[in-house]
Amino acid sequence: MKSKFLKFISDPKYIFGIYFLVSAASAIAKYLGGPLKYNNYLIFKNVFVNTLSERNIYSYYPDAHFDANHYGILFSVIIAPFALLPDWFGMVLWNVANAAIFTYAIHKLPFPNQYKAFFAWLCLQEFITAAVSLQFNIALTGLLMLSAVYVYERKEAKSAFAILIGFFVKLYGIAGLSSFFFIKNKLRFIGAFIAVAVLFFILPMIISNPGFGLRSYADWYQSLSEKNMSNQVLGNRQDYSLMGIVRRISGAEISNLTFLLPGIVLFGLPYLRIKQYKNLAFQMMILASTLLFIVLFSSGSESPTFIIAVSGVMLWFLMQKEKTAVDIALLVFVIILTCFSFSDLFPKSIKENYIMKYSLKALPCCVVWFRVCYELMTKDFAKDYKFA
Repeated sequence: MKSKFLKFISDPKYIFGIYFLVSAASAIAKYLGGPLKYNNYLIFKNVFVNTLSERNIYSYYPDAHFDANHYGILFSVIIAPFALLPDWFGMVLWNVANAAIFTYAIHKLPFPNQYKAFFAWLCLQEFITAAVSLQFNIALTGLLMLSAVYVYERKEAKSAFAILIGFFVKLYGIAGLSSFFFIKNKLRFIGAFIAVAVLFFILPMIISNPGFGLRSYADWYQSLSEKNMSNQVLGNRQDYSLMGIVRRISGAEISNLTFLLPGIVLFGLPYLRIKQYKNLAFQMMILASTLLFIVLFSSGSESPTFIIAVSGVMLWFLMQKEKTAVDIALLVFVIILTCFSFSDLFPKSIKENYIMKYSLKALPCCVVWFRVCYELMTKDFAKDYKFA
């Protein structure tokens, strides 16, 4: 019995199957709950509908859904195959497609199968949080991981493709360029990057027109600027970030730049260790730092966004050659306070008066990110890390 259980939890195909079941089940549950429960999908669907009608895709349409879209116009092309289907079917396929990209990225990680399985098990709770919200963040996490893996595999065009899908939909994807210095054939990458960027730039104009497409890019900039300002206001349901923690504990509305500038410096310091570039472990640790950084330094981070950061945590943990008591304690800290902070594990009063009020969901990931930065600056990645 014990050997069967160990085989079950250490074989990726079983946990990947659970991911697909969760994806389909959460979409169906949302559909049965009525339009208010799957409002996110209605926003996504109407990006395509409004692009076809050449209506501002960032305006509010209260007759169709509440809140507004904040994704780039390329998303109209990505969501199109799902938007053309009945809502219940489109939602299921949309969630499953996101899970497919994420699980494929895990499959491609340079780990043995049992590590891939553990990675997926440890990310399951955050995956569920994002899947229930029908979020693109699941696919975005997969694309960011794939962009780094493809660099290691010397598949420059595929890396550029993965980066730019994320960038043209949610900007976060540009963080995939954190692997640029590890690329062997930089000219091939730059050429592919430019070609794919041009393709993605004009693709939405095919289903609308060039004037509408150009106007939509300008509207997107304005939409994101306004959203960023509103996210920094104390007391909202976003800003679960390093900045959010400081802002909410101090009660001061501090500018993002106050955090971003030193954060970027700290993030960039490991790149001075040029001799470490050749080590796959160093490249993967940079990926872990990237996944954490884009969440912890974004005022737009909300609970479903943390599938990105938690994936970074799991990369860091599984690469540790000797998993110390401190490493394990940090992992448990992340699982309890980040992954389960919005679950029934915590009483409602604690969730609302402490975890949400002070953005504490981000706290464990902040601690891990500083640990990752320390390791990137001090460790010998040729001998201190392993993938088996």
